[in-house]
Amino acid sequence: MMDWTDRHCRYFHRLLTRHALLYTEMVTTGALVHGDVPRHLRFNAEEHPVALQLGGSEPADLAHCAQLGKQWGYDEINLNCGCPSERVQRGAFGACLMAEPLLVADCVKAMVDVVDVPVTVKHRIGIDKSESYEFVRDFVGTVSEAGCQTFIVHARNAWLQGLSPKQNREVPPLRHALVHRLKHDFPALRFSINGGIHNSAEVHTQLRLLDGVMIGREAYHNPWWLADWDAEFFGEVARGFDGELTREDVERRMCDYMVREAAAHGTPWSNIARHMLGLRNGLPGARHWRQVWSDHKLKGTAPHEVMALAHSQADADARSTAVAKPVVAAALDSSAARSAPAPTTQVLVGLPS
Repeated sequence: MMDWTDRHCRYFHRLLTRHALLYTEMVTTGALVHGDVPRHLRFNAEEHPVALQLGGSEPADLAHCAQLGKQWGYDEINLNCGCPSERVQRGAFGACLMAEPLLVADCVKAMVDVVDVPVTVKHRIGIDKSESYEFVRDFVGTVSEAGCQTFIVHARNAWLQGLSPKQNREVPPLRHALVHRLKHDFPALRFSINGGIHNSAEVHTQLRLLDGVMIGREAYHNPWWLADWDAEFFGEVARGFDGELTREDVERRMCDYMVREAAAHGTPWSNIARHMLGLRNGLPGARHWRQVWSDHKLKGTAPHEVMALAHSQADADARSTAVAKPVVAAALDSSAARSAPAPTTQVLVGLPS
């Protein structure tokens, strides 16, 4: 999720779940071979377990970048063979690599040979409009022989022409059954499923058949769901400052983090706050709370003061909404009374006791 799951986002998500494996946004081999390595690979120790997701197609470059990932302390190296964007295709990596399973196998082998952490592959179930199960089966078989034991499968084809990345997440049909079939045909391998999973019940359904579930945009837009994961899937209840974890706990810790990041790296709090704007989704006053945290006119205000202002605005909005509702109800009741027919008298006749 390019420009989404940066280290600030992952720090936020780690406050919500201790155990879920977090993935970086895709980092290209070119960015690491020729660019600023610390900028791309720096992460917070609290993020563990965390996987480095790489984009590339040159075995030697991927081996070098995998070594960098291991040196920086990542717990897994993941090769992206699922991104369908035209920019990625121009770099000859992402989903188009599925058409070259032998090259992907060479890439995996090059990385497996130089690191002792798991090397995994994220991919689609096919490319373009061909819906042949044999295509993805042979891809997995070839790549697994090079040493990949874990596959994260987005259960849609990637249409390389004619669709935007957003449309590629919506238009090609979901086919979860093909991922289940892969697990049946390769029982010794680990398979996680991605795509179209929106609640804990659906996660449990998939975990009865597979080894894992990857959640992307749903986790980003509805982050409070993550607060249930440790109890739902790992048998541990998340704890807050004074007992059970609350949204306010998480927001306060994010403010502390913003202060540290500003002191250490000069990071504006707005670069961090954008990732937590879904934290109060569904609560009264959430819109006003988001507006305060999105207000760049407040960029010179300390984060804890912004939090106080956001809650003040949200509480005021919630109170005004609560007061308005009975007035609306009363107006509706009086309107209904004016239009209703006059009541009739009913006499109930009963037997004496």
